Amino acid sequence: MSITLAEASTALHAQWDRLRRWVAEVVDDDVAAEPSVLDGWTVAELVAHIGRAMDALAFCTPSPAGTVPLSLAEYLGTYVARATDIAETTRQLAAEISGDPLRWVDSRAAAAFAQLDELGPRDLVVEARRGPVLLSTMTASRVIELVVHADDLARSVRRAPGAGSGPDPLDPGALRLVADTLLAIVVARGGWDLEVADERRWVRLAAGRTAYDVDELADALHARYTSEGVPDLGRMLPVL
Repeated sequence: MSITLAEASTALHAQWDRLRRWVAEVVDDDVAAEPSVLDGWTVAELVAHIGRAMDALAFCTPSPAGTVPLSLAEYLGTYVARATDIAETTRQLAAEISGDPLRWVDSRAAAAFAQLDELGPRDLVVEARRGPVLLSTMTASRVIELVVHADDLARSVRRAPGAGSGPDPLDPGALRLVADTLLAIVVARGGWDLEVADERRWVRLAAGRTAYDVDELADALHARYTSEGVPDLGRMLPVL
């Protein structure tokens, strides 16, 4: 599955706008201090992280001519080695911006969209934090970040004592794009003919938010043809 820059940009705007409204409505000071569904992270740290995810796009610059970009799967694969560093940097950031976190988050989102407008509409190879990628790839990776963490935040707030979960912070179009993109990565590695049956369930499996289980997978994905079954993807998941 190849995502165009226009498709990725549209999804990023839609997901950001929806998530930002949700955070303003639902995440108050009491909720922010609560532990999130991510082990060792608070809700406030997750909010800081979505700003940092947008900040990564803001700092992209054009790569030298002839630079070979990483694929989206290769770029997502760099996350594992940096997991500890990402968590520590996010905690430090959340502490630094604790006085007015949304002001900082908004500034990074504005910078990200400004840089996206400046670099586009050509799909250039750009230098990202973890290597060179096409601008469309970088933008798609930001959509993945926002969708996965919007779901993390929604689940975190729902379990916070006395908190209301508010509306769904996931944009349907962005969720669909992310689900299809993560499936395309898996299919490219194994050659199966699969389709997404439950987008949210599949994204949680692919992002490691739900423990791998063949019954869960069978509810998340279907074989395109009834004569075939869903393969065991235990060795391929999570994708990120």
